[in-house]
Amino acid sequence: MNTPAQPAPSALQEFAARLPKTDLHCHLIGTVRASTFADLAAKAGLDLPADPETIFANISSVMRDFTPYRNARIPIVEDYSLDPAGERYSLFQVSDWVMQSLTEPADLTRITYEAFEDAHRASNTRHLELFIDDVPPRMPELGYAGAVAAYVEGIQAAERDFGMSGRLVVGIDRSKDGAYAVARVQQILDAPSPYVVGIGLDNLETAGPPERFAEAYQLAGAHGLKRTAHSSEHAPVAVNTVTCLDVLGCDRIDHGYFVMEDDAVIARLREDQTPFTGIFTTSRRSWRPWRRASIKAMIDAGLNVILASDDPGMFPTTLANEYRIAVDELGLDRAWLRRSALAGVDACWLTDAEKAALKASMTAEIDALEQELFG
Repeated sequence: MNTPAQPAPSALQEFAARLPKTDLHCHLIGTVRASTFADLAAKAGLDLPADPETIFANISSVMRDFTPYRNARIPIVEDYSLDPAGERYSLFQVSDWVMQSLTEPADLTRITYEAFEDAHRASNTRHLELFIDDVPPRMPELGYAGAVAAYVEGIQAAERDFGMSGRLVVGIDRSKDGAYAVARVQQILDAPSPYVVGIGLDNLETAGPPERFAEAYQLAGAHGLKRTAHSSEHAPVAVNTVTCLDVLGCDRIDHGYFVMEDDAVIARLREDQTPFTGIFTTSRRSWRPWRRASIKAMIDAGLNVILASDDPGMFPTTLANEYRIAVDELGLDRAWLRRSALAGVDACWLTDAEKAALKASMTAEIDALEQELFG
């Protein structure tokens, strides 16, 4: 039986796919390929409930209590038709299994290199900033500095092979306390690396309010580290984003969809052009339509939204796919795609000189691409 021919992509779709991009919100553990997880799990002797391909295909995080979201300005529909049939696995559970499968520094180098390779080949990503977690539990002896050295080895190989640039963002697990966060920042200060440029508050927003981590963020800022935080993603309020900006001193915000709950906050964010990293795809599958509607509302309100991939290996998605959604489902035009791609350079955490060089290179490439596709 012959497979029906697929229609050729439109010029705008091709533009979105080939556009040079930055990805500023990407968790390293969430980039791991199912095939790599299979290799690592076998080597580690990890007993999994199913093969990694099946596990990844059935990642679906479910909201346990929908009550706080019933009156959201942008309606959230409890529609689980997008969820897989049969056994489901939460993103956090699968991420923990992947962490358990990492047993030697070469594993960290491998997954880092592959994250860059996939971003380059699938999405024409030119600069990638990866969130890293605590040292994997099966190699505590490696320590923070040893883990960073292994990650950096992967980045440097990718920079040579793909002409990319990359940096690391140390994740602060908000389910832990403020003392943990301060200690995490101190690790960075005690073993500085030019590849570790900032910190980011992650995990479920409802597990820890941002103000809990003020001391850690102030310490980071005092030593020149950049700062971001997952905010207004799980808690249906805009105030957490205000706290992240005013108390934590964040340079940009990850997610931020619930800022649309407050007109005064929207006006401020539009005026300041605060960068938001937005992702249409999520493991909470029933929320994907709401995510897309929220990001469209943010863009329509004049907010500075920069597309990212988050956990591309596990959702699954790619940064190019997020751009495709922007075109096919949100109807965003070429001017917005160009503007957002270059806004990613402005919001990234390279040095000023590196940003200037990257922006010049990407601008020239976009100009040539526009001339080729649109004349």
